[in-house]
Amino acid sequence: MNTPRLSLLLAALAIAQVDAAHGQGASLPLGQTSFAAYREQTRQWLQQAREFQSPDHAAELDWNAPQEWRPEQPPSRGILLVHGLGDSPWSFSDLGPSLARQGFLVRTLLLPGHGSKPADLLDTRIEQWRQLLREQAAVLAREVPNVYLGGFSTGANLVLDYAYEHPEVDGLLLFSPAFKSDTAYDWLPSMIAWAKPWLRAPGPGRPSQTPVRYLNVPTNAFAQFYRSSVAVQARLNTGSYDKPVLVVAAQHDSVLDTAHIRDTFTRRFTHPASRLVWYGSPVPDMPQTPRVLTRSDALPEQRISQFSHMGVLFSPGNPLYGANGAQRICWNGQDDQGMAACQAGETVWYSDWGYREAGKFHARLTYNPYFEWQNGVMFEVLNAAAPALPLTPKAGGENQATALQ
Repeated sequence: MNTPRLSLLLAALAIAQVDAAHGQGASLPLGQTSFAAYREQTRQWLQQAREFQSPDHAAELDWNAPQEWRPEQPPSRGILLVHGLGDSPWSFSDLGPSLARQGFLVRTLLLPGHGSKPADLLDTRIEQWRQLLREQAAVLAREVPNVYLGGFSTGANLVLDYAYEHPEVDGLLLFSPAFKSDTAYDWLPSMIAWAKPWLRAPGPGRPSQTPVRYLNVPTNAFAQFYRSSVAVQARLNTGSYDKPVLVVAAQHDSVLDTAHIRDTFTRRFTHPASRLVWYGSPVPDMPQTPRVLTRSDALPEQRISQFSHMGVLFSPGNPLYGANGAQRICWNGQDDQGMAACQAGETVWYSDWGYREAGKFHARLTYNPYFEWQNGVMFEVLNAAAPALPLTPKAGGENQATALQ
């Protein structure tokens, strides 16, 4: 049997294993017909289901609950943003206000199984994630004439899969899109989830989550990611996607096959205004085109060795993940000495997971030094789909976005 056919067979068997082993598990409520009802019911569910990580429960609820930012003027454009596996709506805490200041009605979703505790992903299914996206995209479309979608990692898979089937979507933002992982065994969790619920079992002294994300997820969660990857690759194989798309990728992403992302952008995202923002070294075999924008991810003056999977979304000024943020991620594939030095507050460098260099200790890079420049590229892509209506600044200052919390 040839390799492509064998891969398809393994994928089908893997998905069947998960389907047989898991039913619709207890999760946050679905089926709301307004964003306000969805957000309120989700906050109520989080209040009961979340394992809080700090005394400040109100802040953790705000960080993990669905969020909305409204522009000053009545919007004609709206965007729905979908986080990645193990993450939360906090992923878009910097991007959301930036989009609202440009006139977008911005909303974030909390995928079922997230925001509460990792064990809630034991029985979560991709169908629940798809249902939530389908419901809230329809809600947004009733409120604004132009609808965009954005996603990070697994969330990028979900929105691209949806957009292929819904031509009314005007454009996409895909951050670290998880079209294909960097491992040849990404199908394996789907085969073993029924027998091995956790690849790394939770235990004392092994933190499973932070105030804004999970650090460990069940095997079933990886299986559902794999299903999203299989689905989006099937969509991409049907042909090009011709709406404007922004793709942002870090060359040294420790999670994804970034060469596959580059190739997918070149072959499938054909609109002249589509852009690939590539953080790394210029790629010799990639055609020289203004559609690909390269920035170095080695910034020694900022103690940055390489960019990471998660860092592309956050501003250097982010209170948790920024250059002086409160959440330093020391668990980054270093040895015990490096881990201890990082936790003790010593000076560290920053990188993707697992990068090592003699004489340096590396924490995770959780912010993007090019964040404002990247926003400028993003707005050019979005405006190519449906230009913004002119905003009328209020006297005495710049337009301000209103966050509904």
